[in-house]
Amino acid sequence: MARKRRPLSPDEKQRLDAMLDEVMDTTVHHYGAEPRSAVRYDKREEMYGGSGTTYLLQMFEDGELVNNRIGAYMVLPNEGDSAGFHTHGDRNEQELYVVMRGEGTYLEKDHGGAEARSVPIEEGTITTVRGDALHAVRNTGPEPLIVFVITTFEPQKHPSRDQAQPASERS
Repeated sequence: MARKRRPLSPDEKQRLDAMLDEVMDTTVHHYGAEPRSAVRYDKREEMYGGSGTTYLLQMFEDGELVNNRIGAYMVLPNEGDSAGFHTHGDRNEQELYVVMRGEGTYLEKDHGGAEARSVPIEEGTITTVRGDALHAVRNTGPEPLIVFVITTFEPQKHPSRDQAQPASERS
């Protein structure tokens, strides 16, 4: 599926910044660097076959964080806006969502033909996905749904911490 990322117009960027400034501080305090805001703003219409507009505020440059592909705010501004079902398995990634503001529905399924499981989400909810599983998110409330998205590359296969630790040292 083609990715349709577009830069925001100056007016759109100003409106998005004003909306976010009302509810949160998006300043990054990155070790050894001056505080800053997003390094890039993207606009995605019908992201992954979803509805409406999704905005992404990329908070880090490529390679700035170890093992990380994305650290971004995803903003679904209107009720009904959604990012459709997608997988990260084809890129060997894991993804974590932390809901910062708003309310919505997180959907997940094991494969394309599976029935979706639905989880209500609100401020503070955390979800994860990895492998070939699919997931989607939809804004179901009257205010913008703001999710901090962390996408990391799958680690190399290695024993879990418990397996690597002698039984006598496990708590």
